[in-house]
Amino acid sequence: MSPAQKLAGLVLLILVLMATASGVTWQVQDWRMGKKLAEQSGLHKDDLAAITNAAADQARDETDKRLALEQQLAAQDQQHTKELSDAQRNQARLRDQLATADVRLSVLLDPTDTAGGCNVPSTPGAVGVVHAARRAQLDPAHAQRIIGITDAGDQGLIALRACQAYVKEVSTPK
Repeated sequence: MSPAQKLAGLVLLILVLMATASGVTWQVQDWRMGKKLAEQSGLHKDDLAAITNAAADQARDETDKRLALEQQLAAQDQQHTKELSDAQRNQARLRDQLATADVRLSVLLDPTDTAGGCNVPSTPGAVGVVHAARRAQLDPAHAQRIIGITDAGDQGLIALRACQAYVKEVSTPK
């Protein structure tokens, strides 16, 4: 064997050893990276599962809060509807009593008023005396109008209370 062949064989042997070492190193790195990637993938799956569970819990909590708020608002609406119907029923009863003359509305007269032409008798009869105050009865038609005005006022106050309760309930952080 000539020295050139020995040199060529040695170079070939070195090249084969280098290629084998590279292949083995490549395979070891592949195993290590595969293991590392699998580990990271598992951690990523765990993180995603934890995030998903937290989001589901938060959504469930928000749904529970919304349902509780809806139930409270429904109960308040029912209460305000009952108040409104009671007020309307009382106003209707009072209007009926005024129409049948079961009840008469009267007003207190100012004892210091010296208005001329006021023909209000000072003796009891159609005029009642309450704690020595003079009163005059109102015409039933005027009494009906006054009751209508107070009815509208009562309805407005009940609606206002309902709106205030709604806004308070909705805007209160829980």
